[in-house]
Amino acid sequence: MRIDFLGLHAFVAIAERGSFQQAAAHLNLSQTALSHRMKKLEDDLGVRLLSRTTREVALTPAGLELLPKVKGMIEGLSASLQDLRQHGKLRQERLAIGCLPTIAAGRLPGVLARFRAAHPDVTIRVFDNSATEIADLVDQGTAEFGITLLAAHRWDFEVELLAREPFVLVCPAGHPMAAAAAAGWAELEGVPLIRISPHTGNRMMIDDALGSRREQLSWRYEVQHVHTAVSLVRAGLGMTVVPRLALDTVEREGLAVLTLRNPQVVRQIGIVSKRSAPLSPLADELRRLVIQAFAAAEVAHS
Repeated sequence: MRIDFLGLHAFVAIAERGSFQQAAAHLNLSQTALSHRMKKLEDDLGVRLLSRTTREVALTPAGLELLPKVKGMIEGLSASLQDLRQHGKLRQERLAIGCLPTIAAGRLPGVLARFRAAHPDVTIRVFDNSATEIADLVDQGTAEFGITLLAAHRWDFEVELLAREPFVLVCPAGHPMAAAAAAGWAELEGVPLIRISPHTGNRMMIDDALGSRREQLSWRYEVQHVHTAVSLVRAGLGMTVVPRLALDTVEREGLAVLTLRNPQVVRQIGIVSKRSAPLSPLADELRRLVIQAFAAAEVAHS
């Protein structure tokens, strides 16, 4: 049976006020429209709920039995709707995303500055974590979307490609190789190298691209962060291989950056979100700003 919410609402208004006239004014209806609603409800139920005389309106036994049940239903529904409104309001005022650390430190701040200009009161939480952690955060709903590696995205994620980013060689500016625009991996044999932790997607991509050739290279140092690796290069301890975007926040004085070839290692950066959880309007707006920022950067690099 379809529930006549309009009729039940009219019934409660009349019962609480004891008057069709006052109930009609409260519901912003004419008395005729209110009477039609009550007649339809009583016809559907097959019982009289109100006893109406020229002087007063009284509840029938069926009406007395029904009234507390209907009021409880309406109050429960109102509370549920209020909770939904509050949840929606909080979701609009707070936003959480995941982002690779190199992008969070380099390209993301400019995007967030543009977003804040339009939405100064929105609180944003950035999980600047690894690609694996970002995937988990998006899957759990903790982050609405992630800016991350697309090497092994999941079937239940929506994926948008932002950029294909090459890995580059960073060496001391005074090194003989520094004058060249590019270098091959074969030229690095015997050169002290600094690599990043094996727990990062970047390290895995390099290892996969080089295959057994990686064992012929002289990996002298291993660090956890790109900035640490670059600092060791600046100190003359060796060279390092990092994604090009990782250098956005690095002071390049004393350094030379070379294109790497044979093989060229490229990582794909993109936005991932959960298919079953549409983005909130604010998250979608921030997503569009991220796409615009990467598109503008690609034009600048071309």
